[in-house]
Amino acid sequence: MVLEHLRMIRGDLGEIKANVRELQTRMGGVETGLADLHRLIAEQSVRIDCLAGRVERIETRLELVSP
Repeated sequence: MVLEHLRMIRGDLGEIKANVRELQTRMGGVETGLADLHRLIAEQSVRIDCLAGRVERIETRLELVSP
């Protein structure tokens, strides 16, 4: 009787280990995707800063703003 329960527990433990491995793999994919998003946001921020500088220079040349 006890031996049967131990075998069932061992089987359940094997399933849990497989599920944890799958979740670890999936979490790695999520972390990679998040890192890519952070990189893209940083690139967009740099581009926006460059555009803001260009707009300021254009406004100054066209005398659209006071110095």
